[in-house]
Amino acid sequence: MTAKRLSLGCGNFGGVGSAPGFFGQGTTEDDARAIMDIAWNRGIRWFDTADAYGGGRSESFIGRWRADRGRGPIVTTKVFYSVTGDPADHGLSRDRILRNVEGSLERLGVDRLDLYLAHDRDLETPLAETVGAFEELVRQGTIGAWGLSNHDAAAIREALAYGRPALIQNAYSLLDRDDEAEVLPFCAEHGLDYVPFGPLAGGWLTGKYRRGEAFPEGSRMTQRPEGYAHLVTDRVYDGLDRLAAEAHERGVELTALAFAWVLSHPGVAGAVCGPTRPAHLEPVLAALELPLSADERDRIGSFFS
Repeated sequence: MTAKRLSLGCGNFGGVGSAPGFFGQGTTEDDARAIMDIAWNRGIRWFDTADAYGGGRSESFIGRWRADRGRGPIVTTKVFYSVTGDPADHGLSRDRILRNVEGSLERLGVDRLDLYLAHDRDLETPLAETVGAFEELVRQGTIGAWGLSNHDAAAIREALAYGRPALIQNAYSLLDRDDEAEVLPFCAEHGLDYVPFGPLAGGWLTGKYRRGEAFPEGSRMTQRPEGYAHLVTDRVYDGLDRLAAEAHERGVELTALAFAWVLSHPGVAGAVCGPTRPAHLEPVLAALELPLSADERDRIGSFFS
């Protein structure tokens, strides 16, 4: 496998994801530049961001880095959440998409977006309107293609009635396997690229969270724990112990094995990695050199069942 299967997740640049309470925090611009430099030098040519990450800071960091370095990675960005922090400023109406795409182009310093994703499902806007806006942008040449993030199989099926997404980006990891039931088979059936985020489950699959110990300061569980609070169980800690033992036996980091497990699914075209320090890229790159057979994949997956 090659680094082309990896997308550099930039959700912590200038904030912590799309949470307004953390705008201006997270990874500093200097550290973000160091991460982008290392990623580029190690062969990663695809960066993943969103207009709301850090309140626009993530896109701006990437745009200034591109201009200073004279480099042009493929960039995926997304639209749905508030860029301003105003809770009313969200959604996927045609007018909002056409307005927000201009902000992303300006911050990234480009004339055209490679890939533009719906960051979440907008239940207040008909999907036909959202897809129609994306298709309009494709015809105009403003974006190269569009896709869907955080959409279930029913929504993806509906979207196909109005256009064709180029990419599906949902959460998938050893600790989040919901997409195996419907989304992954649907994508395989219809030839849709599936490139998940969260392959390390908010840090849970890095070994940083230990049974009976306080969560490390600055970790996801001390900042935005809501999506991962359900993992604080003996079943998960037991699975982590087994995964750590397996990684030790193989002579690799737990992070590398967990990431390799995601990449080993035949329906996974690639995955998004979101390092907060340059050193975090090393085990992810090591995962590319760690092929797993179907039997090995099933056995490792059973650790958390």
